[in-house]
Amino acid sequence: MNYVIEETPICVLDFDGCLHHDEVYYRPGSGVYMREPGHHLFEWAHVLVDLLEPYPSVRIALSTSWVRSRGFQFAKTALPCPLRERVIGATYHTREVQKRDFDFMSRGEQVLNYVERRNLKRWFAIDDDVAGWPTWCLHRLVQTQGHSGLSDPSAQNAVRRILEVL
Repeated sequence: MNYVIEETPICVLDFDGCLHHDEVYYRPGSGVYMREPGHHLFEWAHVLVDLLEPYPSVRIALSTSWVRSRGFQFAKTALPCPLRERVIGATYHTREVQKRDFDFMSRGEQVLNYVERRNLKRWFAIDDDVAGWPTWCLHRLVQTQGHSGLSDPSAQNAVRRILEVL
């Protein structure tokens, strides 16, 4: 899945706190589950589907702990089909970065490491974890709130603004 060319528009996407509430956990035997009453996994994924619909060339790189803990295929398959079809890779890849090194990077460092490895020119990130983001690239980050993710109109507007100029 390394066909990303530097001019392809990329959305570097986190799951927890973006596509659903951030109270998500994994239990062996039960799998991934939502611990916040009244919420469910990927409850706001349709918002991103709608936001990306006018931009068919935008691809997705996963920047979620699901890839590191459960694997790329597991994380990709968990997404609704319209988003899954856009996925071309992830910030974590065992052949490109050591687990220990990756685990000690902030989310911003993980994303920037991926951007540099792929020599990306047209990219932005959607994430509720804003640790380690250099100020020079904060304009590429759509910061969501863990409890509201992309259900928040201000986050949706931020994605729209970035897509218009991407």
